[in-house]
Amino acid sequence: MNRRLVMSGVAVCTATVLVLSGCGEKSTSGGGSDSSSGSGSGGLTIVPVAQIDTSGNEVKPDESRKPVLPSELGTAPCPDTTIAMAGALQGDNAALGINIRNGAQLAVDQHNKANPGCKIILKSFDTEGDPQKATQVIPSVINDASIVGLIGPAFSGETKATGPVLAQAGLVATTASATNPDLSGQGWRTFFRGLANDAVQGPAVAKYMAGKLGYKKVCVIKDDSTYGVGLAKTISEGLGSAHDASCDADVKAKERDFAAVVNKVSQAKPDAVFYSGYYAEAAPLIQQLRNQGVKSVFVSADGVNDPKFVEQAGSAANDAYLSCPCGPAKDPFKADYRAAFNQDPGVYSVEAYDLATILMKGISEGKRTRAELLEYVKTYSGTGLARDYQWDPRGELTSALIWMYKVQ
Repeated sequence: MNRRLVMSGVAVCTATVLVLSGCGEKSTSGGGSDSSSGSGSGGLTIVPVAQIDTSGNEVKPDESRKPVLPSELGTAPCPDTTIAMAGALQGDNAALGINIRNGAQLAVDQHNKANPGCKIILKSFDTEGDPQKATQVIPSVINDASIVGLIGPAFSGETKATGPVLAQAGLVATTASATNPDLSGQGWRTFFRGLANDAVQGPAVAKYMAGKLGYKKVCVIKDDSTYGVGLAKTISEGLGSAHDASCDADVKAKERDFAAVVNKVSQAKPDAVFYSGYYAEAAPLIQQLRNQGVKSVFVSADGVNDPKFVEQAGSAANDAYLSCPCGPAKDPFKADYRAAFNQDPGVYSVEAYDLATILMKGISEGKRTRAELLEYVKTYSGTGLARDYQWDPRGELTSALIWMYKVQ
């Protein structure tokens, strides 16, 4: 996942946009619930539909796995040790970063309660999802000698911008959300992706749309982010003959008046529209499509798969399909998260919890320097709440699947 330049302050809606869709509330706190049960407007929720492979075939989840939990990492004493989280905690799509921070914090709190003699500290760093700001923030992470591991950066653009300096510093960087496929091809020895990338997600979702869902004509709309452009490419290629390039369209960050895009889609009358981008733009887009009578099914991915999309889009979000390399949250994690933060988990919360647990497991086993923890993660193999975790030399998971969700 990636985010373009995120402006601070409240955007002013023009009269045209007010008529079409209203000003969307900025996400300055975590949105509602997780992708498996997030409550939205009018009682709508995001519910899991199926787990799929790269061919778009449904795969039954393995319920027999026993995950490694932070409360079960042992009771050996250790010096206070610090890990960090870096991502958007302010801005239009801040809910996504806050989901990650909270997931990691829950893991840390559970570990510390079970083992008070080995205290782990989580420090959070706000990048606002902006690659430029991230280049100013990440040096603060690197220069803090107490930090031995990082969960982040969260979005693909900021990961791309800061990957080289993190690699130079030898600081292990485990991302719960950055899905652009090119990130693992940069030669960074410190990069580890905690979920499938868009070279997996795109073909899987495209084939599910053309196969299981039976769509014969799909328009692809993308934003101008590293994430949006990359995902749109893999979706378009995976759709094959079902992709109608004549009705493709582009949008930009902060754009709220989609009249031209809506008109183009309305004339094309596709079976479905795939939106490659984030919920801040997706919510007014789907509202305007529905206001113009466009009945095409709305499909999007992890950048939109958050209760904030449902909250901001309202009833227009009904029946939208949303994919994600992230897995749904289940109890007792879900109940523990709700008790800790007075809200349900969001997209990437489970991945952040798992990645924090992996870092803390290394620390509990005596890997307390950056070099030691980096080598530990390189050779790690274990089960988390979301999936099994083991990485290839590029920092990609050796096995990863995709989840399909639906707003209902």
